[in-house]
Amino acid sequence: MSSSKKPAGPPVSSFIRHNYRHFNAAALVDAADGYIRHLDGGGSMLITVAGAMSTAELGISLAEMIRRDKVQAICCTGANLEEDVFNLVAHDHYERVPHYRDLTPADEQALLDRHMNRVTDTCIPEMEAMRRLETAVLEEWQEADSKGERYFPHEFMFRVIKSGKLKQHYQIDPADSWVVAAAERNLPMIVPGWEDSTLGNMYAGHCISGDVKNIHTVRTGIEYMTILADWYSTTAPKSSIGFFQIGGGIAGDFPICVVPMLHQDLQRPEVPLWGYFCQISDSTTSYGSYSGAVPNEKITWGKLGMDTPKYIVESDASIVAPLIFALVLGQ
Repeated sequence: MSSSKKPAGPPVSSFIRHNYRHFNAAALVDAADGYIRHLDGGGSMLITVAGAMSTAELGISLAEMIRRDKVQAICCTGANLEEDVFNLVAHDHYERVPHYRDLTPADEQALLDRHMNRVTDTCIPEMEAMRRLETAVLEEWQEADSKGERYFPHEFMFRVIKSGKLKQHYQIDPADSWVVAAAERNLPMIVPGWEDSTLGNMYAGHCISGDVKNIHTVRTGIEYMTILADWYSTTAPKSSIGFFQIGGGIAGDFPICVVPMLHQDLQRPEVPLWGYFCQISDSTTSYGSYSGAVPNEKITWGKLGMDTPKYIVESDASIVAPLIFALVLGQ
């Protein structure tokens, strides 16, 4: 049991440690303490980002985690990669719809007619966000295509950021963009299923129209697994790699499989298992949802070991993740 005496220390961390003592709140603190122990022991951390966390502006806290070397790699969906940059260049044009639960089909159509694409309570402006980024990244696609070069989706995004093409459009402090922070550090990135994103759809359209001649100019999928396998094989023997999963889906399912792939398909049993695991999700563990896959089930798949520190925080990741990061950062 936690002491009733209010702990001394930074304000956010002190508040959390004084108030978050039971149930999911206590699991949050346990997961953060495990994260800190993992890094203090020389470990590395891969964070996976699913859902609409970039539109939830996770970048405000995640960017600082990257800058402070609390994150050594990220696996995210194509949507999260692009939506952080959408917010960077079009934030002032976003609209919040706090009454989104009351919207009628006619209300939704009215938003579409104004080119406002809704993500829960937030509307992303098509012209200022999506088309603005498309213009910049299309130049990179076409330049690579003309030179016979190929890059991963995140590499194209990094090239756009580093080129400065978008700086005139920045509408938030770039310090609050996690993609900018990742680009500045050339952070190892994995973006599985990038095809299932707005830019992925745009890329397909440009390939169909002939604006991009070689459909393979953007590297995807299986090639991402091969570079993840190389990164994991090189890093894990020197620095135990933790797995911090925000949400479910391909962002988490794809990278965690690299270990059983290395063990079973490449016959490399000496490669270490993941050294820490935390899952934040409000998905019910049931048939057809998260399939009852609590961390222990991952032992049977050769992903985690019996002694791997394992944590589940069953709550809203847009609330939980920034609080865990605050503890890790000592805020």
